[in-house]
Amino acid sequence: MQRHPSRSAWLGRLGIAMLALPMLGFAAYSLRFGLRGLGLDLSDETYIFTPDGPVPNLAVFSHMVLGAAAMVLAPLQLSARLRARFPGLHRGTGRTVVLFAMAVAIGGLVYIAVRGTIAGPLMDLGFALYGILMLIAAIQALRFARRGQYRRHQAWALRLFVLVMGSLLFRLHYAIWYLLTDGLWSNDELTGPFDQIQYFAFYLPYLVMLEVWIRRRAKTSVAASA
Repeated sequence: MQRHPSRSAWLGRLGIAMLALPMLGFAAYSLRFGLRGLGLDLSDETYIFTPDGPVPNLAVFSHMVLGAAAMVLAPLQLSARLRARFPGLHRGTGRTVVLFAMAVAIGGLVYIAVRGTIAGPLMDLGFALYGILMLIAAIQALRFARRGQYRRHQAWALRLFVLVMGSLLFRLHYAIWYLLTDGLWSNDELTGPFDQIQYFAFYLPYLVMLEVWIRRRAKTSVAASA
């Protein structure tokens, strides 16, 4: 008898498609903008370009290019079917995501150290912490995979996935907020109350929720074994 997908399965696929569209759109924009910044003078177009500043420009625009690539590749690592059928592809893609994430984190940290963010010390702190956590998650995911400790590798890989998606979440938060409030408590300099919350809110709450899920899953697994 042919089995038809359940309603929840269809809703799940619809949800994935709705997330995939903005992700691919943002990744394409970041890739295109990053490549332009690496080859052109964008000082009249964006504040992040540093005139006569090859180091911060290389750091921030390579950060955008590699971040876009990591964002597109990272969701592939979540597919259990892909891992089972193509383990070599899973490992190769995983190493690529890890290396790109390391470069993205280092590029962002270098830019913050040399140039700083648009909104000053508090935003510097929030985004530097984001970069440090991404770098740690990438190193740990690779470390435990090489050791064959796959449960711990998976936990760190999920943390890395959340952080890789952080740039998209940052912009989705703003899109939703401006749609609902017309930009209440926000300004172009990103110094308003909402902006200051956003320095940390695009990644920390999601990491906390993930951590709760990981720990609950571990307890459930232990209970089932017992």
